[in-house]
Amino acid sequence: MTAVQFDNVSIIFGNNPKRALEMADAGRSRDEIGEETGLVLGVANASLSVKEGEILVLMGLSGSGKSTLLRAVNGLAPVVRGDVQVFNDGKTTNPYTCSPKGLRDLRMHTVSMVFQQFGLLPWRTVAENVGFGLELAGTGEAERQRAVAEQLDLVNLTQWADRKVNELSGGMQQRVGLARAFATGAPILLMDEPFSALDPLIRTRLQDELLEFQRRLKKTILFVSHDLDEAFRIGNRIAIMEGGRIIQCGTPQEIVRNPADQYVADFVQNMNPISMLTARDVMRTGAGTTGDQGTVAGTARPETPLVEIIDALARHPGAVGVVDNGSIIGTISAQDIVTGLTLHRRKD
Repeated sequence: MTAVQFDNVSIIFGNNPKRALEMADAGRSRDEIGEETGLVLGVANASLSVKEGEILVLMGLSGSGKSTLLRAVNGLAPVVRGDVQVFNDGKTTNPYTCSPKGLRDLRMHTVSMVFQQFGLLPWRTVAENVGFGLELAGTGEAERQRAVAEQLDLVNLTQWADRKVNELSGGMQQRVGLARAFATGAPILLMDEPFSALDPLIRTRLQDELLEFQRRLKKTILFVSHDLDEAFRIGNRIAIMEGGRIIQCGTPQEIVRNPADQYVADFVQNMNPISMLTARDVMRTGAGTTGDQGTVAGTARPETPLVEIIDALARHPGAVGVVDNGSIIGTISAQDIVTGLTLHRRKD
């Protein structure tokens, strides 16, 4: 099911956007539009569906329009044309046409944001920060305390509940931000480069934690990043933007195998395919037997990441059987992996 739908959305900063829209429709660049009209093209004719329960990453270079499009979900960007729809619990809300009460409800109960700079209140404790959104929503104290305790346990910060947030490290502060977003119970999370200000090691750890939280909570996450490795690591799908336009949207594998144009090809050319390929991508099709591949080192599903297959073969040389619906549909040996990686590099 769809959680968020963008239909032909254009966002322009400045007054009287008609001329800028006409130029955007004619394919003129953001710089050309700015020079001629003095207006800023934020997003041009963006259409995109975000599926319920997925992590979709909006990525691109600085100024590509990714953060601007993200903010349209809760009505924080100047949409001048097109339609934004947010779906939740059988109800559809357009943040630009709904009533003020409907917009407040959307922001309180359906959509929650996690910011790059954490957005925490330094004079409050960790627990008070986590419960801040619930407090604004008028949630009773007993229910608020229960929700806060649950979320602090989720992010492993229970023992820090009564400490001021400025006593925490950057990584821990961002976990407080995550807990605050989770505490509202909102099914949709907007995450605007939440880990980019952190050290690489801490960033990687938080990416792992986010994926673990997602396995348990199954939120719909729209995640903004300019980091290709981060996008390919956490995204179920990736929408690559350039100059306010969505150039391509697909799974990491689809984008690497079939880049939409030279811009995307240049973007992904240095990606290591090991980080995005799965068992299905390199397996030798057919049940059969292991033959000259040796003993069976274990089994995997078609969607098992290739890095896990490599790890299994390193521990137990032989072959891995790929199982789908209870039947072996293929096998993978070390040679199959080498062949698969070579093939994908040739395609790139």
